[in-house]
Amino acid sequence: MNSWRACVTSDAVNPLHAILLGIVEGLTEYLPVSSTGHLTLVSRALGLEGEAVDSFDVVIQAGAIFAVVIQYRKLLAERIQGLTKKDPRAIRLLSNLVIAFLPMAVLGLLFRKTIKAHLFGPIPVVAALGFYGVVMLVTDGPLRRREAQLAEKHALCTDPSDLTPKQALAVGLGQCLALVPGTSRSMGTILFGRIFGVSTGAAAEFSFLLGLPTLSAATLLEGWKSRGVLAHDVGALNLVLGFGVSFLVAWAVIRGFVAWLSKHGLAPFGVYRILLAAFTFWFLVVRK
Repeated sequence: MNSWRACVTSDAVNPLHAILLGIVEGLTEYLPVSSTGHLTLVSRALGLEGEAVDSFDVVIQAGAIFAVVIQYRKLLAERIQGLTKKDPRAIRLLSNLVIAFLPMAVLGLLFRKTIKAHLFGPIPVVAALGFYGVVMLVTDGPLRRREAQLAEKHALCTDPSDLTPKQALAVGLGQCLALVPGTSRSMGTILFGRIFGVSTGAAAEFSFLLGLPTLSAATLLEGWKSRGVLAHDVGALNLVLGFGVSFLVAWAVIRGFVAWLSKHGLAPFGVYRILLAAFTFWFLVVRK
């Protein structure tokens, strides 16, 4: 038992930490519950803090990125081939992904250091989890009714390749909410997509695809900037473990998430976020 506790509470990332954090990343990256928020809370619960841990939490997103590539390999191959043939749907999807990616790219570069310095902590995460949990609960019912009305009028976008530039920009702006840890990139993109006439399923799938450039850019930037501390305090074995576990878990989540979300909406995730925020606030603040 003592050896287990020592392994769990070690200040440096070890294989057990890598596996646990990989599971958390894979479970939460594409669910509207905030992977960054969960990783921050779990890391602190394990007694892990510092630049190496924060960077590790970012770079293991690579596993979740690869999961999207594998799950949507057929669509991606078709659209890439379509680009060579100047297929309108392929060109539209690519241009919309660029439009949606740009707001996060600009704001992320401008505010990355400030956000990392001031918002990567339990209290900001708890606040964002609770606030947007309430937002999800309040908006889910009206948006589900509006979605049904648009579907009856054949005015609902139901395919990730068919978004308009306006809808793509809206999704991109929603993604920017995720710059605040605890908010959730998935929540912001799906919520804004639904507001602008995209079906829940199509918004989720477009969010998955948008994650390819967004998460890849964040992962590469963080990995390059923190390569020294990652090599010294994390090590190749732990990086491989975190990547592999996050890939397998994220792939399992993606395979069933769209169908489940289309049926149940965002409300259950809103309830979960509020309960998690309340428990964490009690544990960190009230209990003391």
